[in-house]
Amino acid sequence: MCGSMGQNFFLAVKKGFVMFMIDYKELSWWYWLVTACLLTAGVSGDPMGFLIAIGLTIFQLIHFSLGKRSVTAFPVQVRFWYLMLLLVSFPEPMQIVYWIPTAGTWAQVIFGYCTMARCVSLWPWNRNEPMSFSLLKRTFFSRPVRGNIMQGQATLKQSEAPA
Repeated sequence: MCGSMGQNFFLAVKKGFVMFMIDYKELSWWYWLVTACLLTAGVSGDPMGFLIAIGLTIFQLIHFSLGKRSVTAFPVQVRFWYLMLLLVSFPEPMQIVYWIPTAGTWAQVIFGYCTMARCVSLWPWNRNEPMSFSLLKRTFFSRPVRGNIMQGQATLKQSEAPA
């Protein structure tokens, strides 16, 4: 999703497990870690954290656009919409909204769960099946996958396809 997952760490818990995806060998993971720290500084009272996070996200967007050689590549789309969320949240009355990308970015950094990527995967040009409750459930409640959500997204089975 937000970056490829290489090195994974797992912690067993009573009736299941919590999966930590600390991918310190990937540059994208470091981008998200620094962004999460900057947003945390921002919601803790230092508005400069928001500005630097926006700047870093712009840099990351350019870096991935050049690296993927496409502005329509899925990782580029995720960073674009993430930047839009940060910009919408920037005006003083809207800064309470920064708690959403702050929590979401920490979820990405620690668990590999990227809500933004899951949302972006639902845009019509990124999916190959009609919008449905089943698709929403699979998209938001599936475990994080290596790579991005588009690689791990299950497609509509023939048995479920309408006649």
